[in-house]
Amino acid sequence: MSNTESFEYGYVYHIYTHANGKDLIFREDENYKYFLSKLLKYIIPIAEIYAYCLMPNHFHLLMRFKDSDQVSNEDEHKYLMRQFSNLLNGYAKAYNKKYKRKGSLFLDFLKRKRVHDEKYLIKLLHYIHNNPVNHGFVEDINDWKYSSYHSYIRLAKESKIERKEMMQYFDTIKDFVEYHKSNVEYDFLTIE
Repeated sequence: MSNTESFEYGYVYHIYTHANGKDLIFREDENYKYFLSKLLKYIIPIAEIYAYCLMPNHFHLLMRFKDSDQVSNEDEHKYLMRQFSNLLNGYAKAYNKKYKRKGSLFLDFLKRKRVHDEKYLIKLLHYIHNNPVNHGFVEDINDWKYSSYHSYIRLAKESKIERKEMMQYFDTIKDFVEYHKSNVEYDFLTIE
């Protein structure tokens, strides 16, 4: 399965993980903001993030690792995984302290799937942004504030999200919004 797929520079990945058991990863606004600050610290230096969605018990990222000559080929997966380990461990440590809890917050593995074609890429963008609707947290995609969707519909506003890459598939913001309101079959997405 995709859990063992190695990270490599220059490739796009769908990355996701879930809370351990019935735990929540995010309980309040502050948690989401803190996680995003950790994402900026650990992931933005090594990757371009195309989309994200943070949900109470899981999250999704769509991103491409930046090309780098920082480490040798055999070390790149290890180096990139360490950045995610720093992100998740740093967040979990602060979360556990704040809520006086112990133990693992996230599942033991980071799920990942390399994106090989444009059709899959565009469907993932739709899937990630519509995740709160699909899980019944909101009825309208505009009502969920913890995703990159708002960054796209407000293109004039500066963002750390790499929007240019994804916007090449849409002629206008209106097209982008209409696509996200349409029903898209996720038939070949193997997502738990």
